[in-house]
Amino acid sequence: MIRIITDSAADLTARELERPGVVVVPMAITFEDGTSQEDDGSMTKDEFFVRLASDSKLPRTSQPSPAAFIEAFTDAADAGDEMIVITVAQKLSGTYQCATMAAGDVDVPVHIIDSETATQGEAVIVREALRLRDQGFTAAEIVDALESLKKRVRIVAVVDSLKHLQKGGRVSAAVALVGGALGIKPVISLYDGAVKLAGKGRGRPGALVAMFKQIDEMGGVDADYGCTVLYSDDKGMAGPVNHYLHQNLKLDDVHVSQIGATIGTHVGPRAVGVVFVSQNAE
Repeated sequence: MIRIITDSAADLTARELERPGVVVVPMAITFEDGTSQEDDGSMTKDEFFVRLASDSKLPRTSQPSPAAFIEAFTDAADAGDEMIVITVAQKLSGTYQCATMAAGDVDVPVHIIDSETATQGEAVIVREALRLRDQGFTAAEIVDALESLKKRVRIVAVVDSLKHLQKGGRVSAAVALVGGALGIKPVISLYDGAVKLAGKGRGRPGALVAMFKQIDEMGGVDADYGCTVLYSDDKGMAGPVNHYLHQNLKLDDVHVSQIGATIGTHVGPRAVGVVFVSQNAE
């Protein structure tokens, strides 16, 4: 079997976690009081956002250790499995580097892919890896296909503010200042491994319109891959986005997913967005 190994930033669903040959190496969250929590589902997503709101200081996220990857690689090797590792974007985390270091300490080949994305964008790539694996493709063929697919994965989202991204070092102070004007809600994008200010709107309704415009400007949705509506702490915010995708874009395969602790630390509360595969590679 080809074992698909990823990190908890992918926010895989419970059903995906139950698929044969799927392994998640958890990242960790350290809170204001110094306590650490692995992002392994033992703290629910809702519980995390309650804690995020109550703490005055932003939590810190930590990539898995090389030792955690070595353990996953050794287990796969002992079972005779090949391995494909799909990590959160290396521009956002040291996870890719840790996996690469760990691969040097095992005596079997390990294919490592920088997804250049996160949360359900990363999950899109994991799902495609599983689909191709179950169709009988070789590990090398799957890797080639995923390296091509990842260039088309897009995330666009409305966030309440850029302060969490700025504090976490994911956007500059200058970008945060531009996106933080009074009454303005920023629209961010994630592709090619980088978080960018993609637009802004007057209040949340204006920001949603700007976000929908970005979907078109990013090449539109490839319906073969469906799309996912993301939300952080308030599922109700997914409703208008879901309605737009169904009614305006006539998409049938639309899922709704809550952002997990690893990425939620950086986007903060009241975020809502869309993950999709663009029809264009550029």
